[in-house]
Amino acid sequence: MPAAVPPLLPLSTWWWCLVLLQLSQASPAGQAFPYLSLDGSPLNHLLLDPRSGHLYVGAVNHLYHLSPDLQVLSSSQTGPKLDSPECLPPIVPKDCPSARVTPNTNKILLLEEGVDAVGSEVRARSLIVCGTLFQGICDKRSLGNVSEVLYQTSNPVDTQYVAANDPRVSTVGVILNQKGVGLMLVGRGYTSKGPSDIPPITTRRLSPSSSPSRQAFSQDEELGKLVVGSYSEYNNNFISAFNHSDHVYFLFSRRDMWHKKEYRTYVSRLCAWDRSFYSYVEVPLECSGGYNLAQGASPAEHQGRPALFVAMAAGQASTPTATGRSALCVYGMSELDASLQRAQELCYTEGGRGRTGQEEAYIEYEVSSKCLRLPKDSLKEYPCGGEHTPSPIASAVPLSATPSLTRETQLTAVTTATEAGHTIALLGDKKGWLHKVFIEPDTTGTLYQSVLVDQDRPVNADLLLDQSGQNVYVLTDGKVSKVSVSQCEQQPDCQSCLSVRDPYCGWCVLEGRCTRRLECSREGQANHWLWSYQPANQPCVTVQSLKPAIQSREEATQVSLTVAQLPTLTEEESLSCSFGTLPPQPAIVKGTTITCQSPLPELLPPSPPGSDHVSLRVSVMFRDVAISSSDIIFYDCRAVGRLNTTSPCMACVGSVWPCSWCVLGGLCTHTNNSCPRQHTIHNSLEQLEPRGPESCPCVWALQSSPLVPMGFLSPLTLLGRNLDMFQREEQYVCVVVVEEEELKLNATLEKDPENMTYTFTCSAHKFQYPVNQLEYSAPIYLQRGSHQIDSAPNLRLQLYDCSVGQSDCSQCRAVPSDYGCVWCGGESPGCAYHLSCTSSPGPEDACPPPHIIQIQPVSGPVEGGVLVTIHGSNLGMHYQDIQGGVTVAGVSCLPQPHGYLISTRIVCELQPSKQETEGPVIVTVGDSEPGQSLQTFTYQDPQLTGIVPDKGPVSGGTSLTVQGTRLLTGQRKDLTAYVGQQPCYIVEEVNGTHLVCRTSPSNQTAELTVRVLFGKAERTVPGQVFHYMEDPVITAASPAESFYEGGRNVKVSGRNLDVVATANDLRAVGAHGREHPGHEKEEIRQTVGQEPPTSLQQHRVKGEMTCVTPSVTHDSKVLGVWFELDNVKVSFESVAGKTFSYYPNPELLALNRDDPDTPYRFKPGGVIAVEGKDLTRAMTRDEVVARLGDQECEVKTLDSTHLYCEVLCVSVCRRKSKQALRDYKKVLVQLETLEINVGDQCRKEFTDLMTEMMDLSSDVGGPGIPLLDYKTYAERVFFPGQRGAPLSQNLDLPESRRRTVEQGLGQLNNLLNNRLFLIRFIHTLEAQQNFSQRDRGYVASLLTMALHDKLEYFTDVMKTLLGDLVQQYVTKNPKLMLRRTETVVEKMLTNWMSICLYSFLKEVAGEPLYMLYRAIKYQVDKGPVDAVTGKAKRTLNDSHLLREDIDYCSITLTVMVKSGVEVQPCPVKVLDTDTITQVKDKILDQIYKGAPFSQRPAADSLDLEWRSGQAGHLTLSDDDVTAIVQGRWKKLNTLQHYKVPDGATVALIPRSAAVVGIHQVYQTGEKTPMLDGEGEEGLRLWHLVKSNEEPEMPKHRKSSMRERERAKAIPEIYLTRLLSMKGTLQKFVDDVFVAILNTKRPPPIAVRFFFDFLDDMAEKHGIDDPETVHIWKTNSLPLRFWVNILKNPQFVFDVQVTDSVDAVLSVIAQTFIDSCTTSEHKVGRDSPVNKLLYAREIPRYKQLVERYYSDIHSAASGCYQEMNSTLTELSGSFGSDMNSLVALLELYKYINKYYDQIIASLEEDAAGQKMQLAYRLQQVAALVENKVTDL
Repeated sequence: MPAAVPPLLPLSTWWWCLVLLQLSQASPAGQAFPYLSLDGSPLNHLLLDPRSGHLYVGAVNHLYHLSPDLQVLSSSQTGPKLDSPECLPPIVPKDCPSARVTPNTNKILLLEEGVDAVGSEVRARSLIVCGTLFQGICDKRSLGNVSEVLYQTSNPVDTQYVAANDPRVSTVGVILNQKGVGLMLVGRGYTSKGPSDIPPITTRRLSPSSSPSRQAFSQDEELGKLVVGSYSEYNNNFISAFNHSDHVYFLFSRRDMWHKKEYRTYVSRLCAWDRSFYSYVEVPLECSGGYNLAQGASPAEHQGRPALFVAMAAGQASTPTATGRSALCVYGMSELDASLQRAQELCYTEGGRGRTGQEEAYIEYEVSSKCLRLPKDSLKEYPCGGEHTPSPIASAVPLSATPSLTRETQLTAVTTATEAGHTIALLGDKKGWLHKVFIEPDTTGTLYQSVLVDQDRPVNADLLLDQSGQNVYVLTDGKVSKVSVSQCEQQPDCQSCLSVRDPYCGWCVLEGRCTRRLECSREGQANHWLWSYQPANQPCVTVQSLKPAIQSREEATQVSLTVAQLPTLTEEESLSCSFGTLPPQPAIVKGTTITCQSPLPELLPPSPPGSDHVSLRVSVMFRDVAISSSDIIFYDCRAVGRLNTTSPCMACVGSVWPCSWCVLGGLCTHTNNSCPRQHTIHNSLEQLEPRGPESCPCVWALQSSPLVPMGFLSPLTLLGRNLDMFQREEQYVCVVVVEEEELKLNATLEKDPENMTYTFTCSAHKFQYPVNQLEYSAPIYLQRGSHQIDSAPNLRLQLYDCSVGQSDCSQCRAVPSDYGCVWCGGESPGCAYHLSCTSSPGPEDACPPPHIIQIQPVSGPVEGGVLVTIHGSNLGMHYQDIQGGVTVAGVSCLPQPHGYLISTRIVCELQPSKQETEGPVIVTVGDSEPGQSLQTFTYQDPQLTGIVPDKGPVSGGTSLTVQGTRLLTGQRKDLTAYVGQQPCYIVEEVNGTHLVCRTSPSNQTAELTVRVLFGKAERTVPGQVFHYMEDPVITAASPAESFYEGGRNVKVSGRNLDVVATANDLRAVGAHGREHPGHEKEEIRQTVGQEPPTSLQQHRVKGEMTCVTPSVTHDSKVLGVWFELDNVKVSFESVAGKTFSYYPNPELLALNRDDPDTPYRFKPGGVIAVEGKDLTRAMTRDEVVARLGDQECEVKTLDSTHLYCEVLCVSVCRRKSKQALRDYKKVLVQLETLEINVGDQCRKEFTDLMTEMMDLSSDVGGPGIPLLDYKTYAERVFFPGQRGAPLSQNLDLPESRRRTVEQGLGQLNNLLNNRLFLIRFIHTLEAQQNFSQRDRGYVASLLTMALHDKLEYFTDVMKTLLGDLVQQYVTKNPKLMLRRTETVVEKMLTNWMSICLYSFLKEVAGEPLYMLYRAIKYQVDKGPVDAVTGKAKRTLNDSHLLREDIDYCSITLTVMVKSGVEVQPCPVKVLDTDTITQVKDKILDQIYKGAPFSQRPAADSLDLEWRSGQAGHLTLSDDDVTAIVQGRWKKLNTLQHYKVPDGATVALIPRSAAVVGIHQVYQTGEKTPMLDGEGEEGLRLWHLVKSNEEPEMPKHRKSSMRERERAKAIPEIYLTRLLSMKGTLQKFVDDVFVAILNTKRPPPIAVRFFFDFLDDMAEKHGIDDPETVHIWKTNSLPLRFWVNILKNPQFVFDVQVTDSVDAVLSVIAQTFIDSCTTSEHKVGRDSPVNKLLYAREIPRYKQLVERYYSDIHSAASGCYQEMNSTLTELSGSFGSDMNSLVALLELYKYINKYYDQIIASLEEDAAGQKMQLAYRLQQVAALVENKVTDL
């Protein structure tokens, strides 16, 4: 036979990581409710067919048809397809450049019944489906198979666009049948792209017609629609549409355009047959408590009346965004209709005005109609309106309701059910919970149960009850769940049924089950069905009393039960009683009392072992149903006596049962007459004598010693009492029980009649028995004849044998002397009773010397501190014997009392040794000879040399190997390891050179020392630290499939993957065997291969790694897969967004399977074809390695059933210089040392500063922060440093021209609102050579002003221009984009960010920013500041550092402040070196603390007057005749100059207007020092230092000198000053950076929106370099906006920023810039000082920035609708602040300047020609300046 052909095996090369799979049975245990997960998240709509009970689900790109039990019956894929909202279908790519493959979101899912005019079925019922694709067209599908399309809108026309083309815009629909014509009314919101003329509500025909020719779903002229004046203004967000009576209702929310411009919820109504919408009327709904936005609705009945249940949410400020605050409000439909009719009636007949004359109804939607005064019966005559009646009508009076229920989690859905006349509301919320609410008749609601359906997934508004009303279908993002409305049947008894308080449930008494009301056969009769929801009204049927409750088991009696609330029975029916499991007994019922016969004694079950009673359940039965139950106890007096063998009498009469004791019979009985002619001792509970345990005859004590030595005759004497009850003489016997054998000894009795005592002497006996311990406790009692006399419980003999357990002399002598044991010498020495020792015992203290058998451990550290255990014999009789008598290797060892065992064990604590040494252990006991061990103990000095690895994640779990020498010092338990303060748990056996431990989690990243404790001796790893690093983050993993055999490579990418540096195991956890669902889960462990560490490291640095899937058994189902990297666990689903799937292994068929006996032949170089099955289910061609024998066969093609292959006959080096790294670390260490040195100073300064800031903090949040109003803020940001900005100007025109010019500017405004014109205009201006950079910024800000009321449009244009900008930079260097403000769009972006972030500044960042400004100002002012140069002693800026040592001291002035008519003294701290102007500024700062800077007087308008005594008033000034002049220098006057003392009194008085100060304060709040200021007569002014002593030099050399000066290494003393300032301000800097970059609160919507836009741009242009996108984001937000705000607080606050404060802010702003860069922040000695200052903080700030960007990127996108809402809100809030006419006139000046070029550009453009843009601009020119044009 030929050799068998080897099969081709697909192999995989693989690498390690940890992947865990959770497995379960193929038939998993049932859920609490069934659910079905579906593709197409988020699922959009759920529809229930009331006939079949089938469900239909509309999702993104999918449509599903489900059975009632959630089985998929059919499905269809509806997308994605090539489309664009900006293009009309059909989509032709060359005509629609914006077309993309677009998902199809389901917007409408409705059921068409299909009936003709007379109501009979003619057309098949169908499913109407509309999506977002192709402008929202619809189709019809078969109800039996949703993939079967019955009608499709092919080549649609513009009248067939139905649904909104944007997934975020709502669409609702409702189907009508008007005279046999199927119609669909559709409500949809406004979309900014695509056809813009589709009304909010339209009527669509459902079937095509031939006469006139009409297409299905078309909006024809004869069909009604809601006409509106402005589509964008009336952007209705539709929630629901429904039929009721003869009307159609729409529920929606939108901005109230008539009144306060707030968002409200409305209900509108139309007559069902009104095709012209004459009857349209709407009314606002009000839900008390500010709940203004409807989220879901359900029309239903409440108390038999129609009502509308609406889930409402409170809006966020004045936006359409819902918050978590929610409520359920109920509106009666009759009240709703009455409110709508009143609005109609008022608008028809009263001109819209109510009785008070107030406008209560009006015409909405900006149409030309108006309310009229028609005849009073107009509404009755025309209930649905007519051509002559006004419409559309809106009510100004809302319909109000009080919330039935409020929640703090947003409600998203509502449906209702009626159960036995009660209303139950079922509410879904945003967190995936279903809430069940009982609605009272007055509509108040009570939440009685909540069910978690889908964690953190919102419940869809389509919440549907099934046909039976027993289940509710819940739709969430990814699944459909079928949740039972109640669990009545799960409650086993009445108490549990009533305790659930479920209005669906009640206890059906005679059936013994928890049911819904209608399921209980006699529910209408009293006490038959007890309602669960109000158990207090009808509690369970209970046994109120049971007589008797306890009963002797020796007799049967009548038992009476009193039962409340017995259900009524018919005469033929009866009740019975059941005792336990015994057959029922007939019962007699009289009122509430039931009487039964207790069971016969022989039928009762026996008492449980060890018990004297049995408890039985007595139940009142109706047939086989227990109506109510209680417990009855049957006690057994005989058992009471039997259970207590030593004292049966005492136990009997002391029992809780009424038992008595028969003395002569020795019997415990339940009746007093059971002991005829005998003494009876009664129970202690009775009043008869004798009674109680004290009366029982008993032996109560031993008179002789209880110690009895073995082998010697010992007399025993017992004492008794109460024995006079025995009248007949009988023999007494002493009984000793030894090991369950009774030894009987005759006893003689001696009576003492006087004391009534009885003494029994037992005959002497020599006790002998084998024992294994020193003594044995033997019970002893007295027996009279055959009856046992009671004994005291503790009456026992202690039998002992000295020779047992005392193996040596010390142990023997340690036995207490009462026992009489001695150490007996001789040939066989031992411990013996003293009377049995034949040889004379030795002296009491003479024992053999100690003998040492073993010591543990045999080594310890030289520092000592470990415990040494010594085992042996004769190691002393007492602990005191060996105190001071133990040495180890010649060093004393301190014995520990707790470890000492007499003679056999010593535990001592090792003491320090001066050097490493070794020697024996020596023990000395008293004066005996010492004992010495054979083992040698070694003092060792263990050393640690290194650790591997040196880093790991903060979550811990790293296997850390500590290397060293002599690590096995002491015992294993003496060793403990630590990383910093965190324990590192030793996990393996320790040897001399290695110790392995597993790290604990850390709460932060850190570099920590590794320590090992040997007992108390500590060793640290020198020169090496362990780095706790950020946890690895996995961002992507693929593929998501594997065969059962495993071994497939899963490529993983992420961040910090190189942090984990050791191999782990692969684990699979699961249960096996499909037929055995009860099997326990078991763990399968599989070790995975590991490549050499070098390749591991290189591979992971790139942020990638490869994991290998483990094998699983074919009978298991994989439930979850996760990666485990040390202690970091990441589920596969959370990374990849889908579950990991396992498939059966592929099958390869033998090459010669048709003829196995014939060899397979092929030509070299030929292709081999191998057949198989499922070859591509979980592998690709690139993964397969095929082999034929040992030859590789190159795979050419692979498909599901065939493999084709052809048989075929790097060292990378990398070097890196480490010198720079060493320098960097050296500088960091030096900086750290300096910071530590100034730490105390910083703490003191910080304490002072915080005390000062506390006063300020108390005001912050109120008027304490002088925030600029929006208009001033915008002016300073839009037009920085510019006086007379357009915002503060008015239109300066002669009255004769004003109207014409304003008309022209209005037309120009319309032109700017044309996207094509605006973009052409901007591009044309930028193309002009003399259009400067300043012009570009100015034009951008003018455009921002002009379009401020249309920010959505402004944003859209900005995005378009930015798209053009990206296109330009992509071809050059994309990293340079947005770096500067060189184009109009870049300044537009700056302004846009400023507008959008104003509220964030106000609410979040403003407070920490203001606190930082105040902290800087306070710290700077505490030290000298040169008034001329602006240099300060306290600063962060080395170029503004006052380096000279200035002598100064702080003094406090008493300033007299006039407050009304009173003058109050105010203390103000100043410096004696301050100039007079500086003093005035500080006084004003104190007096006007917290007040806006613009509202306080200028320092130059006031004089400082020093008041000394009554007459002395001296006016102080910076410059007067007393000023000191030296050469060409004049020094400014200071308080020191005037010798003003501490505590002096001063006042600020108004100065005459003629006097001009030397300081100028500009409008923006900036104060500039007098650099190189020239005084009069050419004198140069100076304050603290003379500004420049060098001779004059050319200006170009001045700057280079300054640069050289900066480049010099700053002396350490000055650096210390800077560091001190930095340390004091650190908290405030941190607070600002954290406020800006905090991701715990949602980042501003504008930031998320714009970052999403940048990500989209990068993706669109194929930019996959993350650094480029990082730079774009940095340039657009931190550098463009935040740095500007940080450097210029006066843009946000009404404050003055001095030059010295500005210098500090510049350093902080530069630090912020450095934190946003991607390049590594390395410093050296020549680095700028500000980079040195924050060298240690910048890496931390970088992490903040990266996390901020990352969190925004990883957060779910889809914020466009929210952004548009925000922009609309901002337009409305601030648009009125903008002077748009002035802006338009300023813009026209640029049009005029470049008029010809703009006209030419517009005429070149074909689209512009069609729109006549040039002609319209000429019209503008003619109106604005009478320009002669070619009109």
